[in-house]
Amino acid sequence: MSDHVADGEAGPGRLIVCPTPIGNLEDVTLRVLAALREADVVACEDTRRTRTLLHRYGVNATLISYHEHNERERAAQLVARMRSGATVALVSDAGMPLVSDPGFVLVRACVAAGLAVEVLPGPSAAVAALVASALPADRWRFAGFLPRRRSELERVLRSPETVVAFESPRRLGASLAVLAELDPDRPVAVCRELTKAHEEVLRGSAAELAARYRSQPPRGEVALVIGAAADPGPGLAPALDALGRLVTAGAKPRPAAGVVAQLTGVGANELYRALTSGGPATPG
Repeated sequence: MSDHVADGEAGPGRLIVCPTPIGNLEDVTLRVLAALREADVVACEDTRRTRTLLHRYGVNATLISYHEHNERERAAQLVARMRSGATVALVSDAGMPLVSDPGFVLVRACVAAGLAVEVLPGPSAAVAALVASALPADRWRFAGFLPRRRSELERVLRSPETVVAFESPRRLGASLAVLAELDPDRPVAVCRELTKAHEEVLRGSAAELAARYRSQPPRGEVALVIGAAADPGPGLAPALDALGRLVTAGAKPRPAAGVVAQLTGVGANELYRALTSGGPATPG
């Protein structure tokens, strides 16, 4: 039996997902303010942060904490309230809930319970950074926070689309250094403190920005936008992807390249060089 529930068939209560400003409180939308006023309860990451926003606009609301450490318990409680007819508004500290923020467990629980879920549009650091980067936005992927393991990080950096990711200021220099090793000329934009008083967008090559942040980490929140990696070609791409998966799973690169070469017909040395250099080998 399908678990799809049409809007008109939903239970008596509902969930309203409300994006909040990523820095400048004036970026809140009128619909979000109306939803926060209407809600019987507002589920939020940090009640202090949300109370600051509500106080700015004279909104009185009942707040309940909802964060990564209590998601499952709170989701069950909130679903029970919605089944009894309550309207719940979900917010995160900044931006759209679920996008590198809590909320997935609650949305899934509402859908499973047949409750209506309404998502309001609003601020998003990922989209703001993408546009500010001046890099192609027709094909892009959001990677969340960049992985720490080098093999996993390299797989993200080799994406054939523009990549938008979050990174901590103290790790930015190291991540850019890895990218500069793979492709020093790759275009990058470091978007810092978006919409805030000290907003800054620096654009340049991976090598240039890696050098800038090598010994001087930036301050504040950082969104990183990375230009697409060069297409390794139709013959090499699937084999290189398979090799990357094996290495991520723990295989040693050179023996794994030999195995993939036997299965695909692509040269083992070509695969190994492509894996370690970030692109296809150049015939010589």
